[in-house]
Amino acid sequence: MRIVLVHPAGSNWLAGRKDMTTTANRMAPLGLLSIAAFLEREGHAVAVHDCMGPAAPVGIDANVAQVLAHDPDLVGFSATTSGFLDGYDMARGIKARRPSVGIVFGGVHVSALGAPLLDQFPHIDHLCLGEGERTLAELAAGSAPAAIDGLAWREGGRGVQNKARAHLPELDDLPFPAYEKLAGFPKGYHLPLFSYIQTPGATMVTSRGCPYRCSYCDRSVFKQGFRYNSAAYIYAHMKYLRDRFGVRHINIYDDLFTLNRERIETLCTLLTAKPLGLHFNCAVRVGHADDNLLRMLKAAGCLMVSLGIESGDPDLLEVHKPGVYLDDVRDTVRRIQAAGLRAKGLFMMGLPGETVASIRKTSDFVLSLGLDDMNMAKFTPFHGAPVWRSIFAQGTVNEDWRLMNCLNFVFVPRQIGSLERLDQLYNTHVKRFYSDPGWRRRFRRRIWEHRRSLWFMVRHLPGFLSAMRSFEPARETAEPR
Repeated sequence: MRIVLVHPAGSNWLAGRKDMTTTANRMAPLGLLSIAAFLEREGHAVAVHDCMGPAAPVGIDANVAQVLAHDPDLVGFSATTSGFLDGYDMARGIKARRPSVGIVFGGVHVSALGAPLLDQFPHIDHLCLGEGERTLAELAAGSAPAAIDGLAWREGGRGVQNKARAHLPELDDLPFPAYEKLAGFPKGYHLPLFSYIQTPGATMVTSRGCPYRCSYCDRSVFKQGFRYNSAAYIYAHMKYLRDRFGVRHINIYDDLFTLNRERIETLCTLLTAKPLGLHFNCAVRVGHADDNLLRMLKAAGCLMVSLGIESGDPDLLEVHKPGVYLDDVRDTVRRIQAAGLRAKGLFMMGLPGETVASIRKTSDFVLSLGLDDMNMAKFTPFHGAPVWRSIFAQGTVNEDWRLMNCLNFVFVPRQIGSLERLDQLYNTHVKRFYSDPGWRRRFRRRIWEHRRSLWFMVRHLPGFLSAMRSFEPARETAEPR
């Protein structure tokens, strides 16, 4: 079967302006690439079309034309919440031109909402719920829809949902993602600025699932289990990226990269004994990063470690990220930097229960940590997250799927009062961090290491200056109160 897998674009970060999100950080759609490699191994002809890629045209019609140029029998969309409607607009365009083409949607948004989507969106033929490799392979092989676990389909004009698909038991059996199917990879795909020294960069995911239950995290696809690639598989994957594509830096986007200590020790031993000449970044959770492990990561080529912190208010942490405590965060950041690694803090503003005072606590806490980098997401309530069940009682919600991407505030906590106020507080905090003399000193000490990021910024200067101006807080709220 001829199959095209599509990563739809989604909405612009700032309406009416050039979208700088993909310019500053364009990630390969790893889930689609994994499915593409699996389907190709099953004997199908597979193409990947990334609507956010460097070679993609602008507009629904132009992207539809490129998909149809592959003469597909089946088109699969992997859509986030914000990208779902763009994907559906493409599906409508495909059906208008070639009604016989099958349309299947998958991804976390689809897995959270399930079969009712088929009743609302008639141009979708099937939904792939949960992991997509085997479900899509069985559909492409011609199996009857009623016999395919993890599939939602139509019977008598109504959406029906089969039993859940069992998780793949052994991730090492999967082929490496089909990076070669991405136009412009790797040079057209950019890691976050100042997160690397060498280029080009790439991304990897080496595990699926998470045993924790943070309030804001949608686990509709991988649930709460934890499965992972072996150290030998990860090393071979890194080596493949280096040898095939010349990659020199890898961001590993596991939620809990260091949860299984034995595999990370083995991986670090491999990377130290047989260096690949590349750097990598990873994320750890408080409680899973002792001094010996951090030193091993440094010796293996790790450059920066990210730490999910979310808030500097202990009351909010108790509700939304239980088991994480501020003193432990301080200690972990200190030990990360003592091991010679960079420390990046990951935060989230606008959680249910957030107040002006809690935002101030977080802003003060961030500066007190002496971080090398920081990311502040805008809390977005996703349908499959535990917090969704109570979100409408805790503030105002704008359920515009196109805006639900952690780059826009779609939820305003009752205690904050207005979207304008929340945006002002966010912009004040971001500007405060990057204006901090301590952070600027740390940045200047690494100015030569940052030269590739700085040169990239120079090449795209007008867009970056426009984006920076969007973070200017109103004068009257220059400091959170």
